[in-house]
Amino acid sequence: MDVPIWVWAITVGVIIAMIAFDFVGHVRTPHAPSLREAATWSAVYVALAVVFGILVWIFAGGQYGGEYFAGYITEKSLSVDNLFVFVLIMASFAVPRELQQKVLLFGIAFALVLRTIFIFLGAAAIENFSWVFYLFGAFLIYTAIAQARAGGGEDDEFKENGFLRLTRRIIPTTNEYHGDRMTTKLDGKRFITPLAIALVAIGSADILFAVDSIPAIFGLTEETFLVFTANAFSLLGLRQLFFLIDGLLDRLVYLHYGLAVILGFIGVKLLIHALHENELPFINGGEHVTAIPEIPTWLSLAVIVVTLLVTTVASLARSRRDARDAAAAGGPVDGVVEPSAGRDAAAVAGETGVPTVGRQTGDESRPTRPAPPA
Repeated sequence: MDVPIWVWAITVGVIIAMIAFDFVGHVRTPHAPSLREAATWSAVYVALAVVFGILVWIFAGGQYGGEYFAGYITEKSLSVDNLFVFVLIMASFAVPRELQQKVLLFGIAFALVLRTIFIFLGAAAIENFSWVFYLFGAFLIYTAIAQARAGGGEDDEFKENGFLRLTRRIIPTTNEYHGDRMTTKLDGKRFITPLAIALVAIGSADILFAVDSIPAIFGLTEETFLVFTANAFSLLGLRQLFFLIDGLLDRLVYLHYGLAVILGFIGVKLLIHALHENELPFINGGEHVTAIPEIPTWLSLAVIVVTLLVTTVASLARSRRDARDAAAAGGPVDGVVEPSAGRDAAAVAGETGVPTVGRQTGDESRPTRPAPPA
């Protein structure tokens, strides 16, 4: 796929303009978006991503169009899982509801820059070392197993990572929020606010997310332009999606299993491709291994879509069944968060203005999704 430099320039320019529009139109004046606003803009960003994919299909052909859509859907589904961690961060730092947009937008901009770097590094590695596909494939299979096992975890609190604790140790931090400011001056000394710390938390968490997502999309397409645009469009609508479904995330109790299936499938696809491109002397004497046919793009797209549909339907059916059982027993309804963690954070901040984390020294680990109801 030969992409002219002017197409790259226009695409990057449009993405930057969309981020700027988001900031000027929605984030500069702090407010808690309504459900209607979140739904409208989520639909707009999804529509833009679909229109872009159709243009790729028309001008570059069905092969590349299919690769783009497979990559976009995969990145979008991984983003939904990431939102669960963002909800935990917002609740743990008691970020006021009206300020959450700013944290998310700055975090998304940071994530886009970070992932762009990872994408070009990954593309360079693939171009020069075909054995990288073995590493990507093995890593995704390992990640799939870990993702499936994470379903048994019960950790529903955010634990600060080492980078975040180092930031607190080096830079003076206030305990209270000061409007939407990232820094403030107290007694002539400059401090960063909990809003900045929450932004660092989301940014550092996205480093872990990128380690999962970049190898996954390279398993679906090797075209740097498609990898970049699929990532960009999946991230651009993430802020609106957060406010649209943050109260529904806990109902997607089987999402991690669906993502495990997708990541495992892509990992196997990468390993098969690595065998076809094999140059390692200790595997088949350095010759290509073509006994197993490569997985076509249409099959990848079908597996991803069907897996997500089955996962979502099964999750919602399980949540409805548990709600009926709980109502019949007269007990609390599992799987329904009222208010959601994001709205809870605003309530806590409104009463105290103080984050609920900041001095913890728990294990340094990535939060896991709560276990499905028994």
